[in-house]
Amino acid sequence: MTKSNFERMIQLADKSFDARHDPDQLDVNENAIKKLHLLHPATLSEFNEGTGPLVWILIIPTTEDLMKQFLKNKINEKKLLDLTPLNVSYDCIYLCSAMVLPEYRGKGIAKRLTIEAIEAIQKTHNIKTLFVWPFSKEGERLAESIAKTTGLKLLKKK
Repeated sequence: MTKSNFERMIQLADKSFDARHDPDQLDVNENAIKKLHLLHPATLSEFNEGTGPLVWILIIPTTEDLMKQFLKNKINEKKLLDLTPLNVSYDCIYLCSAMVLPEYRGKGIAKRLTIEAIEAIQKTHNIKTLFVWPFSKEGERLAESIAKTTGLKLLKKK
């Protein structure tokens, strides 16, 4: 039996990030999704042509102070989300994850969705920096391309 796109995306997330077994990574559960929506509706993006998700993007708007703590390994992804305050001005965006089913890679969908989400957040926040914790060369290249297109400074967690 063929797996649905949703099942394939879950499998891709598990294979790429294995967040369930890494306490430093964000577990995208119901509570995390609620907090993300409270931060900004554009934090979660999906591309779907009617057959289920083909691309998922997760970004977190936050403050420069929290970004610096994260990049210096003083806080992890979970703490980054937990500590990001509501109803303040954000100046940084963390590109947390970009997942694309294999047959849709290289088409610019993840880049377009991420830029649209960043632009939506920029309507109410003065975003200056994009930061990333690259898990793959493709993810790192995506972040570099997004930063170049948007003119945002790019910082990477080592």
